[in-house]
Amino acid sequence: MAEISFNDFLNVDIRVGEILRAEPYPEARNPAIKLWISFGPEIGEKKSSAQITKYYKPEMLIGKQVMAVVNFPPRQIGKFISEVLVLGLGDTDGGIILIGPDERVDNGERMH
Repeated sequence: MAEISFNDFLNVDIRVGEILRAEPYPEARNPAIKLWISFGPEIGEKKSSAQITKYYKPEMLIGKQVMAVVNFPPRQIGKFISEVLVLGLGDTDGGIILIGPDERVDNGERMH
C-alpha cells in the first residue's frame, strides 16, 4: 500500500450512525442488506447496501450504531442507490463484522 499524508486521512469523513431500518436485498448480485442510517441533524439519513448477511439479519440491526464513510459519491447497487460505505472487518470465511463504538455516542460524531 502507498503511504498517505495526514491531510489525505482527514479528507475521509468517517462518522457514526444509527441503523433505523434494514431490509433484505435479494436482488443484489451478492447477498446484502439495505440499510437506512441516521447520522444526526448535520448529515441526516443516508442509505447503504451492505454484504453483511453471514452474521446479521435485518431485524437485529435496528438501533445498532455503525461507522461509515459519508463523503463518497453515491453508487448504484442494482436498483438501489448506496450513499455511504458502512465499515466492517472480514473474517477468514469472507463474512463481514460491522465496526461501531463500544459505548453509545451522538449520531454524526466524526472519527478522530
